[in-house]
Amino acid sequence: MIGFLRGKLAAKKVPFLLLDVNGVGYEVEAPMSTFYQLPVLGETVLLHTHMAVREDAHSLYGFYAESERALFRSLIKVNGVGAKLALTILSGLSSDEFHRAIEHNDVSALVRLPGIGKKTAERLIIEMRDRLPESEGGSLAPATPGVTAKIDPVADAVSALIALGFKPPEASRMVRDIPSEGKSSEDLIRQALKAAAK
Repeated sequence: MIGFLRGKLAAKKVPFLLLDVNGVGYEVEAPMSTFYQLPVLGETVLLHTHMAVREDAHSLYGFYAESERALFRSLIKVNGVGAKLALTILSGLSSDEFHRAIEHNDVSALVRLPGIGKKTAERLIIEMRDRLPESEGGSLAPATPGVTAKIDPVADAVSALIALGFKPPEASRMVRDIPSEGKSSEDLIRQALKAAAK
């Protein structure tokens, strides 16, 4: 198993990033909470990883914080929650927000996330109550200053939201409702997810 990767950030397009580790490019899938904390392209970053081996694919998931990986591993043990839905949860709620939702039986906070219905939210609350990893407090850090904006941050933000499970018209409306001037795609995605969680 691959426990962590340290290398240069070669590319990032939600939900994937490419890490150059001594000349080998590792394609890693990551939640938005990790994307918010990535350095600029070409800088070195360390990601805690989880490797999933299936009959049809080998997938590598990367997390900026160890607490995120621990929460991801707990989430994928819940019946009906796969890796994609676990990444969506980590993208839409910080570790602390998720902990609070579980502790206070807040079904409505979970149902706001794409792909989670009432039954799944209730199952998450029941099954996660006893297996929540320790919270580190404020795991969702602001975006790193100087992150290079893509050529079309609006289109990138819409694509990212679709990849996270929102329907294309909904993703487009969410981004359109945010003033986009001078904002990176990461800023737009963060604001759209915060607005959706209200």
